[in-house]
Amino acid sequence: MQQPPTNTPKIDDFADRDPSDDVDLVMEMGAPPPAPPATLAPQPTPGVPTPHVPARLEALVATATAYANAASSENTRHAYAKDWRHFTAWCRREGFDPLPPSSQVIGLYIGACASGTASGTAAGDPKRGVPRLSVATIERRLSGLGWNFTQRGAPMDRSDRHIATVLAGIRRKHATPPRQKEAVLGDDIKAMVNTLGHDLRGLRDRAILLLGFAGGLRRSEIIGLDVVRDDDSDGHGWIEIFPNQGVLVTLRGKTGWREVEVGRGASDQTCPVAALESWIRFGRIARGPLFRRIFKDNKTVDVERLSDKHVARLVKRTALAAGVRSDLPEGERELLFSGHSLRAGLASSADIEERYVQKQLGHASAEMTRKYQRRRDRFRTNLTKASGL
Repeated sequence: MQQPPTNTPKIDDFADRDPSDDVDLVMEMGAPPPAPPATLAPQPTPGVPTPHVPARLEALVATATAYANAASSENTRHAYAKDWRHFTAWCRREGFDPLPPSSQVIGLYIGACASGTASGTAAGDPKRGVPRLSVATIERRLSGLGWNFTQRGAPMDRSDRHIATVLAGIRRKHATPPRQKEAVLGDDIKAMVNTLGHDLRGLRDRAILLLGFAGGLRRSEIIGLDVVRDDDSDGHGWIEIFPNQGVLVTLRGKTGWREVEVGRGASDQTCPVAALESWIRFGRIARGPLFRRIFKDNKTVDVERLSDKHVARLVKRTALAAGVRSDLPEGERELLFSGHSLRAGLASSADIEERYVQKQLGHASAEMTRKYQRRRDRFRTNLTKASGL
């Protein structure tokens, strides 16, 4: 592969930059038009001041920057920033410039990631313990690099043969079946909530498990809920309780706004609506985040929203305590459960037409919903008998 062009910005100029600071359309407001993508912008002339955004536009720039940052989630921006730092650090070690994007260099980079040499060590070096990245992680890294290059005005051509062919080889050689988190089914979730106490923390965690399960919600959606609608909130939705009927959950998800109906259960002990009402009443929550931290005294509710990591830890802890999948060794069981187990659990447990489950989960296709179904109906369609055998 040939070397990338040498008349590019130096690696040190980009290694430590955060992508949220590189939104071109915002940062270039009030500045002269940028140079064409195929050329480099002129270097500053000594003694000549660099143009700044006019003072009258500073507030507008700040507003536009906030909207630009809102185009993607904080977690996504953090992941893309990490991808960029890893790539630029590798470029520094290998003597490449990261800009403009070179398909040859990117092909070398993903090859290094797949072989375990992207950290500057020999493949499989037991002394350093450098892992080979999975195919899914490498594809995610390419997405992150594509986003970063676009923000810098130099889009990456992912279909170029130097990238596409190497990636196809990585998929062919290293692709493995996806490891899915275990679903917690109806009986499992009942056993899990029974491991919780009836103090303030227990009331909150019971509501999290039951609402997350019955609503088929992602952990970020659970934690992002507010008690009432608040257009100025940093959350992702809100709830509305209908007496004697259920709770309507309004969510801003990956594909836009959607409504999720969670009806009342047959028993107050496992009813998500009853659990929500108890938590709101005893937690004395009138507005703001629905699920919040609780101080060590287990009596005082904080104003801060819980982290979505709490949901993952809660599901894992209660599933282990309830003995879910006790047929497996303890070490394996610890790896099976996460916040996603609730969402997969509803898809696997609900004995109802598939289209209703698809709507609840907010999936665009039934095929995606089927990927969430675990531990049931594996042989409902028996082609062996259907063929006459």
